[in-house]
Amino acid sequence: MSTSEMPPASAPGRSTDTATHRRTSSAWVGWVVFAAVIAITMGAFEAIEGLVAIFKDQYYLVPSTGLVVSVDYTVWGWVHLIIGVVSILAGIALLQGRSWGRIVVIVLAGLSALVNLGFLSAYPVWATLVIAFDIIVIYALTVHWKDVSA
Repeated sequence: MSTSEMPPASAPGRSTDTATHRRTSSAWVGWVVFAAVIAITMGAFEAIEGLVAIFKDQYYLVPSTGLVVSVDYTVWGWVHLIIGVVSILAGIALLQGRSWGRIVVIVLAGLSALVNLGFLSAYPVWATLVIAFDIIVIYALTVHWKDVSA
């Protein structure tokens, strides 16, 4: 057996499983960390958007009757704030490697994109930015599902 065919020797105190895991994990694991950081950032943006809607309704471009779903800005604010806080918590769970965090972040990113689509006429630039973050997070967490779970 030549040296190129020999299995790598494991370091003292380390199991062969760890060495195998390090060899087989792909670069897509970095995408999960990226998605977690973006989810936390997206959650902060959502929370800020929610706080502005709760405390300063006059900030937005159209009255609440001009939105796709005609509800008071205070209701929109609470929806954005709740999505934002839960997104921050789920992003932190994803960084810690919790498997449920991945599913929660994907669901919240989809929900956030829909909510911001309804909120688009109130503040188009901000809502478009959050929707873009949502799409990046969904892509990063779903494109190579099996590679990351290994």
